[in-house]
Amino acid sequence: MVKCFLDPLMPDADANARQKAEDCYYAALDLMADGNLEQAVAAYRESLDEDPTFTEAMHGLARALQGLERYDEAIDVAKRIAEIDPDDVLAHTSLSVLYQKKGMIPEAEAEGAKARVLGWKQQLRKG
Repeated sequence: MVKCFLDPLMPDADANARQKAEDCYYAALDLMADGNLEQAVAAYRESLDEDPTFTEAMHGLARALQGLERYDEAIDVAKRIAEIDPDDVLAHTSLSVLYQKKGMIPEAEAEGAKARVLGWKQQLRKG
């Protein structure tokens, strides 16, 4: 287990949980940078235990799982991101890459197309 938690006696439980989630997320980023993918996965999972909707941690988890060639798990995580935020371009891009790595070319192309369309929509909104 990765040690990335603050004092559990903080008065605001929700703020404390979010802080713990962020602490674990940043610990996971450091572990990724050092090439410790298995430990990074554990830290990302701890982060998500504290805040199951923390999509930044999910993106990191998907990337770490991809690095470990655990593609099915990474696909499940990327799908969860897309459920939480259907307009997340990176979720669809990640799915495209992961499907491609598994040889699922039609699925990869479909997700790549979704990512492109979402990217274009975001550019149009920025005007």
